[in-house]
Amino acid sequence: MIEAPPHRKPGFGKALSTEEHAVVQTARDIMTSGPECIGQAQTLAEAARRMRDLDVGVLPICGADGALVGLVTDRDIVVRCVADGGDPTVTTAGELAEGGPVTIGADDPVEDVLATMGEYQVRRLPVMDDGRLVGIISEADIARHTAGSEVGETVEAVTND
Repeated sequence: MIEAPPHRKPGFGKALSTEEHAVVQTARDIMTSGPECIGQAQTLAEAARRMRDLDVGVLPICGADGALVGLVTDRDIVVRCVADGGDPTVTTAGELAEGGPVTIGADDPVEDVLATMGEYQVRRLPVMDDGRLVGIISEADIARHTAGSEVGETVEAVTND
Protein backbone atom coordinates (compact mmCIF):
# COMPACT_ATOMS: atom_id res chain seq x y z
CA MET A 1 0.00 0.00 0.00
CA ILE A 2 1.34 3.43 -0.91
CA GLU A 3 1.30 5.87 1.97
CA ALA A 4 0.94 9.33 0.55
CA PRO A 5 0.80 12.84 1.96
CA PRO A 6 -2.64 14.33 2.57
CA HIS A 7 -4.82 13.98 -0.53
CA ARG A 8 -5.82 17.62 -0.77
CA LYS A 9 -3.67 20.47 -2.01
CA PRO A 10 -3.59 23.82 -0.18
CA GLY A 11 -6.50 25.88 -1.41
CA PHE A 12 -8.41 22.75 -2.47
CA GLY A 13 -11.92 23.67 -3.52
CA LYS A 14 -11.11 27.34 -4.08
CA ALA A 15 -12.30 28.71 -7.42
CA LEU A 16 -9.59 30.19 -9.60
CA SER A 17 -9.63 33.75 -10.84
CA THR A 18 -9.47 34.56 -14.56
CA GLU A 19 -5.74 35.25 -14.22
CA GLU A 20 -5.15 31.89 -12.52
CA HIS A 21 -7.07 30.07 -15.29
CA ALA A 22 -4.53 31.44 -17.76
CA VAL A 23 -1.64 29.62 -16.03
CA VAL A 24 -3.39 26.24 -15.79
CA GLN A 25 -1.70 24.23 -18.51
CA THR A 26 -1.00 20.66 -17.45
CA ALA A 27 -2.60 17.77 -15.61
CA ARG A 28 -0.28 18.54 -12.69
CA ASP A 29 -1.83 22.03 -12.44
CA ILE A 30 -5.36 20.72 -11.84
CA MET A 31 -4.88 17.33 -10.15
CA THR A 32 -5.52 16.50 -6.54
CA SER A 33 -2.12 15.29 -5.42
CA GLY A 34 -1.04 12.51 -3.09
CA PRO A 35 -3.89 10.01 -3.48
CA GLU A 36 -3.95 7.15 -0.98
CA CYS A 37 -4.08 3.65 -2.44
CA ILE A 38 -5.95 0.59 -1.30
CA GLY A 39 -4.03 -2.67 -1.68
CA GLN A 40 -5.25 -5.36 -4.05
CA ALA A 41 -5.71 -7.78 -1.15
CA GLN A 42 -7.65 -5.37 1.04
CA THR A 43 -11.41 -5.84 1.25
CA LEU A 44 -14.07 -3.59 -0.18
CA ALA A 45 -15.28 -2.94 3.37
CA GLU A 46 -11.81 -1.55 4.14
CA ALA A 47 -11.97 0.53 0.95
CA ALA A 48 -15.39 1.89 1.92
CA ARG A 49 -14.15 2.90 5.39
CA ARG A 50 -11.08 4.59 3.89
CA MET A 51 -13.30 6.48 1.39
CA ARG A 52 -15.50 7.63 4.26
CA ASP A 53 -12.55 8.75 6.36
CA LEU A 54 -10.93 10.61 3.45
CA ASP A 55 -14.27 11.94 2.15
CA VAL A 56 -13.57 10.65 -1.37
CA GLY A 57 -15.52 8.51 -3.82
CA VAL A 58 -12.57 6.69 -5.42
CA LEU A 59 -9.38 4.98 -4.35
CA PRO A 60 -6.55 3.82 -6.56
CA ILE A 61 -5.86 0.09 -6.28
CA CYS A 62 -2.14 -0.59 -5.99
CA GLY A 63 -0.16 -3.81 -6.10
CA ALA A 64 2.38 -4.87 -3.49
CA ASP A 65 5.04 -3.04 -5.51
CA GLY A 66 3.02 0.19 -5.38
CA ALA A 67 2.10 0.02 -9.08
CA LEU A 68 -1.35 1.26 -10.05
CA VAL A 69 -3.58 -1.64 -11.12
CA GLY A 70 -7.00 0.01 -11.14
CA LEU A 71 -9.51 2.20 -9.35
CA VAL A 72 -12.38 1.32 -7.04
CA THR A 73 -15.30 3.69 -6.58
CA ASP A 74 -18.07 3.80 -4.02
CA ARG A 75 -20.41 2.95 -6.88
CA ASP A 76 -18.32 -0.12 -7.78
CA ILE A 77 -18.70 -1.39 -4.23
CA VAL A 78 -22.48 -1.01 -4.33
CA VAL A 79 -23.19 -2.08 -7.91
CA ARG A 80 -20.51 -4.69 -8.57
CA CYS A 81 -20.44 -6.30 -5.13
CA VAL A 82 -23.36 -5.60 -2.79
CA ALA A 83 -26.11 -5.49 -5.44
CA ASP A 84 -24.85 -8.78 -6.90
CA GLY A 85 -25.01 -10.49 -3.49
CA GLY A 86 -21.27 -10.22 -2.82
CA ASP A 87 -19.80 -9.76 0.61
CA PRO A 88 -17.67 -6.59 0.89
CA THR A 89 -15.95 -8.01 3.97
CA VAL A 90 -14.55 -10.83 1.81
CA THR A 91 -14.37 -9.39 -1.72
CA THR A 92 -11.03 -7.70 -2.37
CA ALA A 93 -10.32 -4.48 -4.21
CA GLY A 94 -8.15 -6.46 -6.64
CA GLU A 95 -11.17 -8.51 -7.70
CA LEU A 96 -12.72 -5.33 -9.13
CA ALA A 97 -9.55 -4.23 -10.97
CA GLU A 98 -10.29 -5.27 -14.55
CA GLY A 99 -7.81 -4.36 -17.26
CA GLY A 100 -5.43 -1.46 -16.97
CA PRO A 101 -6.69 1.92 -15.81
CA VAL A 102 -6.85 4.86 -18.22
CA THR A 103 -4.21 7.36 -17.08
CA ILE A 104 -2.69 10.68 -18.10
CA GLY A 105 0.85 12.02 -17.73
CA ALA A 106 1.46 14.75 -15.18
CA ASP A 107 2.90 17.06 -17.81
CA ASP A 108 0.23 16.38 -20.46
CA PRO A 109 -1.79 19.45 -21.44
CA VAL A 110 -5.21 20.02 -19.90
CA GLU A 111 -6.71 19.65 -23.38
CA ASP A 112 -5.46 16.03 -23.40
CA VAL A 113 -7.01 15.47 -19.97
CA LEU A 114 -10.40 16.64 -21.26
CA ALA A 115 -10.10 14.62 -24.47
CA THR A 116 -9.08 11.45 -22.60
CA MET A 117 -11.91 11.73 -20.09
CA GLY A 118 -14.37 12.20 -22.95
CA GLU A 119 -12.96 9.47 -25.17
CA TYR A 120 -12.90 6.81 -22.44
CA GLN A 121 -15.97 8.17 -20.60
CA VAL A 122 -14.19 8.28 -17.24
CA ARG A 123 -15.03 10.68 -14.45
CA ARG A 124 -11.69 10.31 -12.68
CA LEU A 125 -8.27 10.08 -14.24
CA PRO A 126 -5.11 8.91 -12.44
CA VAL A 127 -2.10 11.13 -13.11
CA MET A 128 1.27 9.41 -13.59
CA ASP A 129 4.82 10.75 -13.47
CA ASP A 130 7.73 8.42 -14.31
CA GLY A 131 5.50 5.39 -13.71
CA ARG A 132 4.34 6.59 -10.28
CA LEU A 133 0.84 7.67 -9.32
CA VAL A 134 1.06 11.34 -8.28
CA GLY A 135 -2.55 12.50 -8.41
CA ILE A 136 -6.10 12.08 -9.62
CA ILE A 137 -8.18 14.46 -11.71
CA SER A 138 -11.93 14.41 -11.13
CA GLU A 139 -14.78 16.28 -12.75
CA ALA A 140 -14.71 18.58 -9.71
CA ASP A 141 -11.05 19.41 -10.42
CA ILE A 142 -12.00 20.22 -14.01
CA ALA A 143 -14.81 22.48 -12.79
CA ARG A 144 -12.50 24.36 -10.41
CA HIS A 145 -9.70 24.90 -12.89
CA THR A 146 -11.11 25.28 -16.40
CA ALA A 147 -13.53 27.48 -18.30
CA GLY A 148 -17.27 26.78 -17.97
CA SER A 149 -17.72 25.60 -21.56
CA GLU A 150 -14.95 22.99 -21.17
CA VAL A 151 -16.60 21.70 -18.00
CA GLY A 152 -19.94 21.25 -19.77
CA GLU A 153 -18.37 19.49 -22.73
CA THR A 154 -16.39 17.13 -20.49
CA VAL A 155 -19.36 16.26 -18.31
CA GLU A 156 -21.50 15.65 -21.38
CA ALA A 157 -18.82 13.44 -22.95
CA VAL A 158 -18.32 11.24 -19.87
CA THR A 159 -22.02 10.82 -19.15
CA ASN A 160 -23.11 9.84 -22.67
CA ASP A 161 -23.75 6.11 -22.45
